[in-house]
Amino acid sequence: MSDAIPVTEASAEAIVLRLTEAVHEHRVLPGMKLSEDEVGEVFGVSRTIVRQALRSMAHGGLVSIERNRGAFVAKPSVKEAREVFEARALLEPQTARAAAERATPADIEALEQHIRREHAALAAGEAGRALKLSGLFHVEIARLADQKTIHAFIEQLVSRSSLVIALYWQRRNALCESHAHDALLDALRRNDPDSAEELMKGHLVDLVSQLNLRETPDESRSLREALLG
Repeated sequence: MSDAIPVTEASAEAIVLRLTEAVHEHRVLPGMKLSEDEVGEVFGVSRTIVRQALRSMAHGGLVSIERNRGAFVAKPSVKEAREVFEARALLEPQTARAAAERATPADIEALEQHIRREHAALAAGEAGRALKLSGLFHVEIARLADQKTIHAFIEQLVSRSSLVIALYWQRRNALCESHAHDALLDALRRNDPDSAEELMKGHLVDLVSQLNLRETPDESRSLREALLG
């Protein structure tokens, strides 16, 4: 079809990448059905390739596959939402501390560039992209901590957080306020582990305070509109 997204034939990985990006940017929202036929038509691939992609996303926690009903973007409950941020509160302050102890000038420069991309996305009104970049900033701090197992956990938690925020965010145009990341970057630049740890604690508390863990929005946008609109 002329409006299909160009994807190399037999590339389930490419479909995973594009769908994951759409989820993180809140173009594809929690609870949305991922019809094999529709996904295959949008990407111009067979249902076999689509199934491989959806199974991969299910393994990563972004998709829920229900017997006799099909695949849906995962929809965390209020309990799961709280657990995600409780886990982040346990892990990320310590990774921020470790990152501050190890950060090099090259690391700081890379994070500065990352924050500039966040600011540019916000300035352009690209809230979904800004949110995605905000999450990746946290993943990068975990990477700098040089703790591979914890880094993998945080990467999964940040991915899950994108679903939580899509459902429960109260201040949709606030995102991760830039000053919080700027302050964290400054602590890393100074190799100040105490400040980095406390700033990360406060930042995560602020994020949780911006969640409304009682109600979810009703979203009727179709998958085709989300991916091609």
